[in-house]
Amino acid sequence: MAADAQGPDKNQSESQALFHDISFCIVTSETLSEAESRRLATLLVENGAEYIPLPSDSSAVPIEEITHIISSTTDFPAYPGACDAFVSVVKPEWVDVSASRKRLLPVRPYNPDPRLFFSGVVITCADIPEGDKDAIVGGVLSMGGLYTNGVTKLVTHIVALTEENDKCRQAASRGIRAKVVLPHWFDDCLKLGKKIDERPYSLPGPEIGLLTLADPVIMPSSPDLKGAVSAYPPEAPPISVEAPSSLRRGFKVFKDKKIMLSDDLGLGSRLRGTVEDLIASGGGSVTGSVHKADIFICQYREGSNYITASRAGKDVGNLTWLYYLITNNTWTSPMRRLLHYPIARDGLPGFKEFKITLSNYGGDARLYLENLVLAAGGTYTKSMRQGNTHLITARPYSEKCAAAQEWGIHMVNHLWLEESYAKWQIQSLTNPRYTHFPHRTNLGEVAGQTQIDRQALERLFYPADQEMTSEDDGGETWVHSDRNGATGSGVVQSVDNPRLKQTFTLPSESLNTPTPVARRAPIGTDNLGGLRTPTTSRLIGSDENEPPSTTSSRGAKERAVARLHDLAPDIALYEKEKKRVGGVVFGGKRNAIAEVDKGKKRSLNGGDQSGLDGGENPRHIKKAKSIRPPVTIKLLLTGYKRWVSSPKTEDEERKRLRDLGVLCVQNPLDCTHLAAPSLVRTQKFVSAMAAAPVVISTHWVDACLDKGRLLRPEDFLLKDTEGESRLGLRLADALKKAKQNRRSLLADETIYCTLAVYDTYKIIIEANGGRCLIFRGSSRGGAGSNASKAAGTAVTDDESDGKGNDDMFLVSGETPEEKNLWTAFEKMAASKGRGARVVRTEWLLDVVMKQELNWKEAEKFYLSH
Repeated sequence: MAADAQGPDKNQSESQALFHDISFCIVTSETLSEAESRRLATLLVENGAEYIPLPSDSSAVPIEEITHIISSTTDFPAYPGACDAFVSVVKPEWVDVSASRKRLLPVRPYNPDPRLFFSGVVITCADIPEGDKDAIVGGVLSMGGLYTNGVTKLVTHIVALTEENDKCRQAASRGIRAKVVLPHWFDDCLKLGKKIDERPYSLPGPEIGLLTLADPVIMPSSPDLKGAVSAYPPEAPPISVEAPSSLRRGFKVFKDKKIMLSDDLGLGSRLRGTVEDLIASGGGSVTGSVHKADIFICQYREGSNYITASRAGKDVGNLTWLYYLITNNTWTSPMRRLLHYPIARDGLPGFKEFKITLSNYGGDARLYLENLVLAAGGTYTKSMRQGNTHLITARPYSEKCAAAQEWGIHMVNHLWLEESYAKWQIQSLTNPRYTHFPHRTNLGEVAGQTQIDRQALERLFYPADQEMTSEDDGGETWVHSDRNGATGSGVVQSVDNPRLKQTFTLPSESLNTPTPVARRAPIGTDNLGGLRTPTTSRLIGSDENEPPSTTSSRGAKERAVARLHDLAPDIALYEKEKKRVGGVVFGGKRNAIAEVDKGKKRSLNGGDQSGLDGGENPRHIKKAKSIRPPVTIKLLLTGYKRWVSSPKTEDEERKRLRDLGVLCVQNPLDCTHLAAPSLVRTQKFVSAMAAAPVVISTHWVDACLDKGRLLRPEDFLLKDTEGESRLGLRLADALKKAKQNRRSLLADETIYCTLAVYDTYKIIIEANGGRCLIFRGSSRGGAGSNASKAAGTAVTDDESDGKGNDDMFLVSGETPEEKNLWTAFEKMAASKGRGARVVRTEWLLDVVMKQELNWKEAEKFYLSH
């Protein structure tokens, strides 16, 4: 670049400016004022950047003209398009810090995306072990934070075990207002995937070290749930058209927007008129055509209008979202909050079987979760009874929690419900994120932060394999066929955007049947009316190799033109990308349309693109990263010594393995291959046996890394004759039985554990399909009598397990505290007419390693009869 040249030349000095070759716009919001925007714009322009002002309504961002968007939030309409076009969205702090350091900083730590929950966090570590330090730093960096070795004014958190260290003293003496927190805070944040309050972890006197689980926790507020606790809005809009002008001054959230209100909202003529007047007073207008609309408001994820609007990239939300915009006069994405997006009539497949109750949530968080259960299609109950399947709790201490552990009811946090709804797929209860409860945190504080999964919506509700053709008169013909092969069509208005002129097929009932008007379900009902949700089986896709749906050659020509139109924006984006610092960015939804040849930039048509800086110092584009091969092996490692003392080597070699198609996983049930130096009884190895993986030696990992290529795992099968003799099993036989068991070795068993061994062996029992309960000494099984009374009649284990044994098993250690529980366990078993067997933990390890439940062999593990 010209920056390497010397001399007083004006052009050269301008090219050397800090923000040269950067074109930007600024999106104002509640947290980024107009005055601050002007200051940032001045600073950028003075340092060589080009300022692209937004339109007056600040709703349309000129993505094709800019390289950076300065915004304190991702809640603006153009954010998804900016991500697709690889336009950097950064916080205002990026500008100030880059200017103060006189160099461009990486944009990732300054991304306002809430999923990077450590964004804005700058840490330094004091007196913690090196291994823990590396793990914390890696987690913070991956989630958008920064690390510095010294104590600077930018540091927000000092990670320490005590305040008696040089860094804490230095921060205090220099007046640096950094929070001193225990490393446990980072561990809990990373496990949850959310940033929780630091207060319980802050030094001096951290709550997690001073208070017990039984001590009350302050009920937190849930700021992310403002105006988003229900999919059904109130009966009247939040403000009236006749409200004083002072309340509606500056009301412009709908400026130049056309909004379509769907018939399925069930609005009466009076309420509809009120809503239309409010839209007009906000600068918008109401239209009856989805093709002319910028925003589509509906209640359900179905119908041709919903599919058209969704596929066209229009904003699709429900009436609650519309009221939110009216109330706050600020645009926010309808996918930002789960209950701002239309619901499905039949709910989430499989969720109707669930009866869910809540514990330890309050205020808006409780009402939000109640409504989310109903929107997902489940049944919400205020109290817990025998028929409940799930308990969603903000912390694991309450009478309901004690009863849930006693009765074997699934106990999870709200993230399981939110992510099941967001991804439209019931999430696995074995995911540790859903069963993690920080010691002194009420998880209600992070309720409402989960966003709708766009890819899941597109895949399930408006898939991309649908077809649409064009008419000569400028309209579009929807081609559809019913299940008997009959076809039909209907002309609709044209789409102006050439990228949206795609072809897709709809079922005939979507066109011939008007969208039904739904009655509003009151809060607290157990279902949503029994109406059906459209499924992917109803959407008739078309394969690109199938013959066209019309015999006209004109249709084929038009489809070819449509594909060319699809490429045109990408080509335009490529021409813009050539002006970006660092050259063309590859990946994402845009395919690479340039090649790198000896440092010269050339487009596909062979035109020479070098010399963009005047011809003397052409900038070279970076070499495109090679596409990683698909994952063919999911590897679980245990007992591997190569990376123990070298975390940096571990990170590098894990990436190298991924480049070979090997993904290192942590969940034993996700692995296809298990690598160990020998037969070991670690938690990972024992739990993974249920999945019947290919068990190989860790020498395979070493050989793949040393040779730089993927070797046959079958040539490195684990052979440990000594270990098999020691454990009394043959590994090949055990794996064969595991394959036959299909993770159901303990499917009919309820096994009790003492508190001391519960956390470790619960994972092993559940991995094999069993149910694990804590035994605390109560004659009723685990919870005290109060919990049992509160929850109703306890579920008993009177039934035979069907495997020739009627005894109840308690897995226990041999500490004095655990021995005191044995008598109570025997009494509980006797009250149910069953025998009691207190066994060592080795019994469970032996059963799972052999993948065989042999009751006679259990006798050698008995601690009490």
